[in-house]
Amino acid sequence: VVCTDSTQVKNYLTNLSIPLSGVSYLIANSNSVWMRDYGANTVYTDAVDSLKLIDWIYNRPRPADDAVPSALATFKNIPLYATTTAPNDLVHTGGNFMVDGFGTAFSSNLVLDENALNNSYGVTVKTEADIDTIMKNYMGIDRYIKMPVLPYDGIHHIDMHMKLFDEETLIVGEYPQGVADGPQIEANLQYVLSNFNSMFGTPYKVIRVQMPPGSNGNYPDASPWWNAGEYRTYANSVFVNKTLLVPVYTPQYDTTALRIIRENLPGYNVVGIDCNQVIQAGGALHCITRAVGVENPLLISHQPLADRMNDPNSYPINALIQHKTGIANANVYYRTDTTQPYSMAAMTLTNPTNNTWTGLIPNVSAIDTLVYYYIAAQANSGKQQVRPMPAPEGYWRFRVQNTVTSIGTEMLIQNELKQVYPNPAQAITCVPLEVNVQTEGKLSLWNSLGQEVKVLHNGVFEKGKTNYFFDARGLSSGAYWVQWATSTQVYMQKILIR
Repeated sequence: VVCTDSTQVKNYLTNLSIPLSGVSYLIANSNSVWMRDYGANTVYTDAVDSLKLIDWIYNRPRPADDAVPSALATFKNIPLYATTTAPNDLVHTGGNFMVDGFGTAFSSNLVLDENALNNSYGVTVKTEADIDTIMKNYMGIDRYIKMPVLPYDGIHHIDMHMKLFDEETLIVGEYPQGVADGPQIEANLQYVLSNFNSMFGTPYKVIRVQMPPGSNGNYPDASPWWNAGEYRTYANSVFVNKTLLVPVYTPQYDTTALRIIRENLPGYNVVGIDCNQVIQAGGALHCITRAVGVENPLLISHQPLADRMNDPNSYPINALIQHKTGIANANVYYRTDTTQPYSMAAMTLTNPTNNTWTGLIPNVSAIDTLVYYYIAAQANSGKQQVRPMPAPEGYWRFRVQNTVTSIGTEMLIQNELKQVYPNPAQAITCVPLEVNVQTEGKLSLWNSLGQEVKVLHNGVFEKGKTNYFFDARGLSSGAYWVQWATSTQVYMQKILIR
C-alpha cells in the first residue's frame, strides 16, 4: 500500500477485520489513486530470468504519482528502466495497455496521439514505428495492436471495456445494440479478430459481458451530457493469483456478469467489490492496482484442448514450461469424474529449443465424455507451479465424442451486405459480408457526389462470413454509400461519417 502514514492505513484495515500479515507499506507521496496508470510494468530478461521494472512518462500533470515507480523499485530492490530521455521519452498510461506475456500488446490510439506532433507533454515527436521500437526495446513487444479510441470513454483506456483472461481469451464489454460505445467496441473487436490470431496461431476467444447503465439508468451517451450515466464496467477487474476481483454495482446486472465470469474461470475465487463510488471518477479495481511480478517465475503456457473425436491412442498435451534453473519434472493430471481423484501422466521434454513438454492422456471410450485436466511442474530449484493457477480445484476440460453429428442439409443463404457499424462512423468501421457461393466483385466506398473514394476489396469473395474495414478518419463529414458489386447484383448501404 502506497501511503504517507502507515498507522492510518493499519487502523483502517484493522477496523474492517482485515489481517495485516500480508500487507507492507511504501511511504511515498502521491497525487491520486490511479496506480494502474502511473505504476511500473514488470518485465523479465529472457522470459523467466531477471526481474525488472519499466516506467513510462505518466500522461497526467501529477509529479508525485510519476515518482512512485522509482520509490517502489528502491523499496523492492528491483532495477528500474524509464522512458524519460529522448529519443525514448514515451508518454503512456497503464490503463491503456494490455499484454499477453508473449510479445503481443493492445492499446487504443491514445498512445499515438499523446506522442505525436504538437503533443502537450514536450516529448519528441514519434511515429507509430518509433513507438513500436521503444516498446520492443523496453517491454519486449513484438506485435503492438492499436485500435481507435471510443467516442464516450473520456479517458480512452482499453481496460474500461476489455481484458485478456489468458493468452487467447478476451473478455469484452457489450452494450445493447446501437448504444453508447457499443458499435465502435464491436468494430474494433472484429478488426482484431479478422487481422490477428492469438500466440497459438488460432483465433482469439471472446467472452461478452454486458456494460450496465449508470446509477441514473442512463448509458454514457445520454444527452444532455449531465444526464449521461457513469462508465460502469466489469472488464476493469484484476487477477491476484487465484482470485479475480470484479467491480460490481447493482444486483440486477452483477448476478449475470459474475455467473458468466465464474463459468469461464473454474476454480478461481471470483469476488465482487462495490465500485459505485470510485467509478464516478472514471475507473474501478484494475485502475487502482498494479501488480509486481514474482521473482524467478516458473512459466507454464498451454493452449487448452478443444472438443474432439475419440482417439484410439491418446490425447497429447503440449505446454511451454520454463524456469531459469531448468525443469526437473512435469506431469499432466486428468480425470473424467469430478468426484474421483486425478490420474497422472508424466510429461517429457519433446522440443528443448522452445521448452515444449508433452504428456499423453489415455483415450476415452465412453460416449460424450468430459475430460478434466491440469499441468504441474517442478523446477530444479525446487519451485513448484500448476496451471490453471487454482488447480486442482481449477482445470481445463474438453469433450470427447465417438460419432460425427450430422448437421443435415445446409440452408441456402443469399449473398448479403450486412449492417455496417458503427454508423455514424468516426474511425475503424466494419463492413460484414455473408457469401453463399464464391463470387468475384468489388467492395468500395462512394461519396454523395457519386465518386469512389476507397476500394475495400477487389477480386474474389470467398464463401462464408467475412469482415472488411475502412478508417473513417481523414474523410470529410457527410453521407456515403458502401457498394458491393458482383457479376449478378449490386448491394448498397448508406453510412454517415462524422
